[in-house]
Amino acid sequence: MSTKMNVPQLRFREFSGEWEEKLLSMVCRLKAGKFVRANEISEIKETHVFPCYGGNGLRGYTKTHTHDGSYSLIGRQGALCGNVQFANGKFHATEHAIVVTPAEENDSLWLYYQLNKLNLNRYATGQAQPGLSIEVIEKVKAWFPSKPEQQKIASFLSSVDSKIEQLSKKKTLLEAYKKGVMQKIFSQEIRFREDDGGEYGEWVERKISNILKIGSGKDYKNLDEGNIPVYGTGGYMTSVNNYLYDGKSVCIGRKGTINKPMLISGKFWTVDTLFYTHQFNNISPEYFYYLSLTINWLKYNEGTTLPSLSKKTIESIKVKIPKSLNEQTKIANFLSSIDSKIEQVSRELESTKQFKKALLQKMFV
Repeated sequence: MSTKMNVPQLRFREFSGEWEEKLLSMVCRLKAGKFVRANEISEIKETHVFPCYGGNGLRGYTKTHTHDGSYSLIGRQGALCGNVQFANGKFHATEHAIVVTPAEENDSLWLYYQLNKLNLNRYATGQAQPGLSIEVIEKVKAWFPSKPEQQKIASFLSSVDSKIEQLSKKKTLLEAYKKGVMQKIFSQEIRFREDDGGEYGEWVERKISNILKIGSGKDYKNLDEGNIPVYGTGGYMTSVNNYLYDGKSVCIGRKGTINKPMLISGKFWTVDTLFYTHQFNNISPEYFYYLSLTINWLKYNEGTTLPSLSKKTIESIKVKIPKSLNEQTKIANFLSSIDSKIEQVSRELESTKQFKKALLQKMFV
């Protein structure tokens, strides 16, 4: 009968031998940070201030610092206790953050990844206000390789984190660009030109009831299973054997949080928390979708406790649209191209996150 070797599934070839199981108290020192008054923490990053970390990460910036170096920080209070942050340089850790100082034979960045993998929140106690004590964390066991192997793993995972950060920033920038350019397009600060270089005519103001029809979703539970998608405010829900509409449509949430409109094509069914558009009159469905993203739907809320929109209210909203369907199409195509880039980056970001998740499983014991 073979015995299990305490080695990771994925390993750099220059390392061998089993990892050693140790208590966290043997490999690091754990100590809570220092109290700082709320009025001493600023949301604005100015010169001569330092990041201030609490139990759930960055709280703001302070004029004082408690540490200088590279440390893992463990949140010790609240529903998110056990979350692990990594701080570099000078920073202030509050009393709600446990500062982890590794022993000399351990790498601080590798320890950060190990602490994350340990899912320390499972050791929390208390119902109304969950918390983690230093004494409990010190008794947690984990497997440790040599420091050179720790450093090699940490360096590799850090490069993956850098890729995730780059993609996150790229997505944020693209989303900000889209938001800014939409504001300029729909305020007509930016105008497209005809194919021959000529100018399009003035935009016209119309009530929504003059440019399309609003349909109401229905209950789908009496329908059989099929291949027609059913949509709710959160997106796709299930598939049934019948449809409400076949074609391009913009779905608008009518109850609850009134989520962002969705553009849908083909046969579909919507539940009663969604309106859907149809019978477009001299307006492109794609253009109306992007136009609908600029409307502050909550402004038209008619509910008291739960936000709600009525068909009559939506139909009465006035919007400005280009007379030319060609101009509408150019606007929609341009914005759609930005969406395609955002979706591409989002897919790459999610793939990289999943890659890192798999690495954490395979590169640790």
